Amino acid sequence: MAVVRVSEIITKMDLENLTPEIDVEAIKVTEPDMNRPALQLTGFYEYFDSHRVQIIGQVEHTYLEAMDKEVKIERYKQLLACNIPCIIFCRGLTPDPELLELANEYNVPVLKSEKTTSSFTAEIIRWMKVKLAPCISIHGVLVDVYGEGVLITGESGIGKSEAALELISRGHRLVSDDVVEIRKVSDETLIGSAPEVTKYLIELRGIGIVDVKTLFGIESVKETQTIDMVIRLEEWNKEREYDRLGLSDEYIEYLGNKVVCHSIPIRPGRNLAIIVESAAVNHRQKKMGYNATEELYRRVQANMAKRRDDNE
Repeated sequence: MAVVRVSEIITKMDLENLTPEIDVEAIKVTEPDMNRPALQLTGFYEYFDSHRVQIIGQVEHTYLEAMDKEVKIERYKQLLACNIPCIIFCRGLTPDPELLELANEYNVPVLKSEKTTSSFTAEIIRWMKVKLAPCISIHGVLVDVYGEGVLITGESGIGKSEAALELISRGHRLVSDDVVEIRKVSDETLIGSAPEVTKYLIELRGIGIVDVKTLFGIESVKETQTIDMVIRLEEWNKEREYDRLGLSDEYIEYLGNKVVCHSIPIRPGRNLAIIVESAAVNHRQKKMGYNATEELYRRVQANMAKRRDDNE
């Protein structure tokens, strides 16, 4: 199961740690969603998800300020006793000294952000959903071609890395070579990235390892990319009949999400980079409502109707 350490949250979200005595490296978060404990501060704990990060905004802070001190301390104890991962105060709000003392006692980090509650919540949820999303690793190459995430798959040695290098030289961006980590961030969206070990590197048989970032510059690489389509490279088989019109889309499934997939036969002399570019542009056109196959069908139908009218 994927986890995010509180220390990572502090670094990523640029938070101030108000309880430095607590070991934030040892505390893990497993839920991407946040909770604003307004009801909990009134004493209501049914359906309370204690695994979530707790966020205190202006509303909760104002309510606490108006509360009697003894009642407030009791509410703090109730909340901290639930083994929550941490509490984050937004808008630069300062927690009570009593809370900080109890937080150290219960080993719950108290953090502070200068951002508004709504913007901070949206930002951390977006980041946490990617970090904690279900993840698989597959053999392939992921490139950003005209803004479309193209995952190139196929047997080892078929030319995936060479195609990616040609695309990079034509101004497109590498996300990952050899191994692609795929995360499901929603029922419609898959995000691909590279493992830390192989980030920005391409392996070329006969040459070795190429550092794309160093060789082509920072604009030639990208950290993450949505996976919009898959191109499966395979050896040419003269016995097989390949799709020449694209009347119906093929799909491949990763983590329960379907992605458009094109099988491209490999023969000597075929320029894979141009084929991938054309596939990416064609996919974008389809998303924008234009389908070349449907246009061809319309023209054929119009031509046949014209011939019938002429014969009559």
